[in-house]
Amino acid sequence: MSAKGNVMMEDKEKTMIFETLQKNEDFIREACRNCDDIKIRPMRLGEREKVDCLIIYVEVTVPNMMLDDSALGKMISHFWEVEPEQIQAFIQENSLGIADVKRLYTLEDALEGMLTGDAVFFMDGYPAALKISSRGYPGMDVPEAEEKVLRGSREGFGDSVKTNSALVRKRLRSTGLKVEEVQVGVRTNTTIQILYVEDLVQEELLQEVKSRLNRFEIDGVVDSGMVEQLTEDSWISPFPQYQTTERPDRVAQELLNGKMALLCDNSPAALIVPGAFCSFLESSEDWYNRFEMISFLRILRYLAVLIATFLPGLYLAVIRFHTQVLPANLILSFAQARGGVPFSSVAELFFLEISFELLREAGVRIPGPLGNAIGIVGGLIVGQAAVEANLVSPIVVMIVALTAMGSLTIPNEEFASAFRLLKYFFLFLGGYLGIYGLVLGGYLVLSHLAGLTSFGSPYLIPFIRKEKNQAVQHGILRIPFRKREQRPIYARREQRLRLKWRKQ
Repeated sequence: MSAKGNVMMEDKEKTMIFETLQKNEDFIREACRNCDDIKIRPMRLGEREKVDCLIIYVEVTVPNMMLDDSALGKMISHFWEVEPEQIQAFIQENSLGIADVKRLYTLEDALEGMLTGDAVFFMDGYPAALKISSRGYPGMDVPEAEEKVLRGSREGFGDSVKTNSALVRKRLRSTGLKVEEVQVGVRTNTTIQILYVEDLVQEELLQEVKSRLNRFEIDGVVDSGMVEQLTEDSWISPFPQYQTTERPDRVAQELLNGKMALLCDNSPAALIVPGAFCSFLESSEDWYNRFEMISFLRILRYLAVLIATFLPGLYLAVIRFHTQVLPANLILSFAQARGGVPFSSVAELFFLEISFELLREAGVRIPGPLGNAIGIVGGLIVGQAAVEANLVSPIVVMIVALTAMGSLTIPNEEFASAFRLLKYFFLFLGGYLGIYGLVLGGYLVLSHLAGLTSFGSPYLIPFIRKEKNQAVQHGILRIPFRKREQRPIYARREQRLRLKWRKQ
């Protein structure tokens, strides 16, 4: 077998379901050999003349088959009391409404339907199977979103892709919201749902998303992050090209803007495309509160990006190369604070930055409230101990603390991680090349962002692309809600009008 064959299962033609039940049972038992969690239950149904039947399911996904409050239980209870030919009629017509039933015609489809958490019913003499909706795999109830807001819904996505799409449907109660499913992963058969509003999304974007999902073949996908890395434009860039969120209201809002969302089974994070620089600095509550305060907060977030990226490098550039830009008293204060520190200013700052990164990672990995305590108390203790031991100066502790607060202010954690990496790049540029190094680094990063795209859409929209008669409504400042009459340029041109006032 080839190297690819070691990972992928070989493609082969599917086996049609036999009319003889025993042949179907033999195939299923061979395929499910050593799968003790998969139950294969033969039974004989009918009032007088019995007919052989078979039900297959994963153990925890199907409740007691004789419970009257389950769809499967209702169907089996009905079959006990009718003639075999009436069972055939039900299967043929499927019009009694007892259960949510779907016909399957191949044994591979039957096994796949069983593995999604439903029960599959076979009957002797009938060359098809019925997939009957059941309880499904166990999962969490709708949790509270990790993305905290002061105003807005508290609901968050869970691990069930069906529940997640229902949370979006709850907010967009229109048949214009389309939910298409694709299966990804040869062995995991992970369900990926593509969500979009039919008359708003641009056809080019829809086809590009579908094309990229069909571009690769992999043995398994267990989280949306794997799909993100396999389908993004520039895989080497530290900047995310998907906007991730755990909030259904954020997904609904972006769908109304003409974007698309991907939901992955077993993952609580939705992927929104196309991503843009400004969208990562927006919060779900930005459209729920008054525009004056939100505009101020957005300016604060952009300032936080600059602090998280440039502050360490700027400090090193000033104290090592450009001391003339600071007052003499401040320079003397810096020099006195560094008295007795045995390391260079670059090594000193790098050491403390790494220490704070270790504390942040430890706080994430330690469960419960203890993690927050480790992050806060540990930072204070390490910082104070390092100052008292003359390993670092107090001003460096303050620089590192401000940098950390800047990165924590950015709403999207994945977006903030890019700047956590870039600060080391600027730290060394500022430490060894001064202001000129910072300008050079800023030019390189800005050039990279200007050339970056997300599914063909420029990353710096709306700063580098404007259309005639199209108001800039998604920039740094937030316009008043009553003036938000136009959708962003992601939506179809004929559907740009969002709000209009009725004549009194």
